[in-house]
Amino acid sequence: MIGTRIQNLRHQKRMSITELAARAGVAKSYLSSIERDLQSNPSIQFLRKLAPVLGVTVQSLILHETSDNKTEPIDQEWVQIIQELNELGLSKDTLRRMVRQLKSREALTYEQAQ
Repeated sequence: MIGTRIQNLRHQKRMSITELAARAGVAKSYLSSIERDLQSNPSIQFLRKLAPVLGVTVQSLILHETSDNKTEPIDQEWVQIIQELNELGLSKDTLRRMVRQLKSREALTYEQAQ
């Protein structure tokens, strides 16, 4: 079901439900009820907010086009950025730490705004 797909994508992105809700601008309680399949028919507007944060299209959420056998192509601009960071000597571990720091800052900023 769609809730399970959303939850799996969120886990792949290593995001908490709080973080996804904050980034997408949706209610955490509603997102939770969707993920647990208590509500199984989210609106297109809701999916439009989630999809870009999860890095997928609304269509792939609805039709489940991104299965284990099919992966979405990587944006070549991202590949170029990663190559440039690698050429600068930035390790994967350092980049992961930077991402975690940015995520924690975004969470703090969101919590401060509440």
